[in-house]
Amino acid sequence: MEVKLVTVGKTDVPWVKEGLELYVSRLRHYVPFSLVEIPQLKNASALSQEQIREKEGELVLKQVAPGDTVVLLDERGKEYRSVEWADWIGRQLARGGKGLVFVVGGAYGFSQKVYDRAESLVSLSRMTFSHQMVRTIFAEQLYRAFTILKGEPYHHE
Repeated sequence: MEVKLVTVGKTDVPWVKEGLELYVSRLRHYVPFSLVEIPQLKNASALSQEQIREKEGELVLKQVAPGDTVVLLDERGKEYRSVEWADWIGRQLARGGKGLVFVVGGAYGFSQKVYDRAESLVSLSRMTFSHQMVRTIFAEQLYRAFTILKGEPYHHE
């Protein structure tokens, strides 16, 4: 099963990008993994927040194929401890299917169409992180999950 992380906007903070690239390269040792960065909308300042959500949502949904499991990284989502997260990832992979697609939305969140397509909402924390930092934090947590599933010594509990 392919795992994909779809983000709205480029990762342009150098140290965040470096961390993201590190964990993306590590993830590829465990699973076919891809990162898709949807470019920022042009002339977004002329659009309402709802219009931005709708346009970004259309671009996000173009990255999702029929049969994909879509998981939104959302502040209202379920929180997991790392071992619980690894178990959840393991169950998703065991279910099979075409792909597992995680989505980090833009500054104004997701459109209703994206919420309707999602099968799960996951929260990394009750705290708010920048949309760029979420990418690296998520990639590290996904990497941690795979090391837990493989019984490797990265995670200590």
